[in-house]
Amino acid sequence: MSDPYASRTSVHEQPVDGFGTVRVLPLDPAADAAVIHRWVAEERAAFWGMTGLTRQQVADVYAHMATLDTHHAHLVVRDGEPVALLQTYEPDADRVSECYPVRPGDIGVHLLLAPAGPGGGQRGWTARLAGVVTAYVLLGLDRRRVVVDPDVRNEKAIARFLRMGFTPGPVVVLPEIDLPDVYLPEKKAQLAFLDREILFPGDA
Repeated sequence: MSDPYASRTSVHEQPVDGFGTVRVLPLDPAADAAVIHRWVAEERAAFWGMTGLTRQQVADVYAHMATLDTHHAHLVVRDGEPVALLQTYEPDADRVSECYPVRPGDIGVHLLLAPAGPGGGQRGWTARLAGVVTAYVLLGLDRRRVVVDPDVRNEKAIARFLRMGFTPGPVVVLPEIDLPDVYLPEKKAQLAFLDREILFPGDA
């Protein structure tokens, strides 16, 4: 089967033995809206906060994000199959900065995994995919530490981050954001941090 994403330029590409080749592509708000809308519309993605949006509204959200220098969205594909939505952001330009002391070299990450498809249930699937994402964020972008802020009720995501080696931080309340282009409700979040030297001691 041909790869529908083959013509798109990746910001990171990494072959993983026994898993396939994973590519991180800048999100195309229009072209990728159907895939992303399908993922975020599912109840399992409720904590992503876009469950009730239409496909066009999803496209509009990411079209706005594409205008920002501090927040970026990516589609992660494995052997031509979309497997995750990755968002990165500068913590000092985000509401999370009001809740912890940001360090130079920090980068914020939001990761939404695609619904399990063929091979999605195989042992170690999530861990290997997350390994590629952290390699891109920490090494590819040359950052020192990743910060994540899952909703405290999202026990599955929190457990996944801890298995990846994240250290839990404080439980905080992210303030409401109400701007003409962006609305984010107040969120009680579990902060967690992953230092580059933990995963990549030789590159720290």
